Amino acid sequence: MKEDIDLLKYEKQLKKEGYKYIGGTDEAGRGPLYGPVVAACTCLPEGFELEGLTDSKKLTEKKREKFYEYLINNIPYGIGIVDAKTIDEINIYEASREAMKIAIKNLRKKIPLDIVLTDAMPIDLDIDVRPIIKGDAKSLTIAAASVIAKVTRDHMLYEVDNAHPEYGFKNHKGYPTKSHLEAINKYGLIDGYRLTYGPIKKYKEEGKC
Repeated sequence: MKEDIDLLKYEKQLKKEGYKYIGGTDEAGRGPLYGPVVAACTCLPEGFELEGLTDSKKLTEKKREKFYEYLINNIPYGIGIVDAKTIDEINIYEASREAMKIAIKNLRKKIPLDIVLTDAMPIDLDIDVRPIIKGDAKSLTIAAASVIAKVTRDHMLYEVDNAHPEYGFKNHKGYPTKSHLEAINKYGLIDGYRLTYGPIKKYKEEGKC
């Protein structure tokens, strides 16, 4: 039988080390052809529990939405957004890091963070940072951030879908699915595509836009 993972193991250890306000940050949207990369940073209150909360990728959309509503109404958090144009300019890795730094900065306006746990991402800050490999599945604070980041981005794509329903953004969220690529070939590009990403770059090189 698989042993349950203590998703507060890192937080408990840091509390023992003397840290009081522990942040956790994660991003959503590295892989899509369209839209921004979105990060969130959270700080869980003492005694926080939310059964079933884990890495957003392991949750159904329905569960993510449910957890998201609870989280944004019960814990302090910050959001960071970096648009497609900037992703093209500085690459997605640096854009993800920048989104996290913005999210952390926005949370620090509310909470005096002592340290930030990240999902394997090194970040230069004036406070301590602890990158954790697969952190979104090992730290509840990072998991909470992953859910808020993912659902925030999804909601942004729902708005795009309302304006451009022919592309099907509500279903693929900007990822390179077969139906998405077919829509691009049929309708062309709209503002918000990442022009340095393979399928979009190829589309442009072939003179289709």
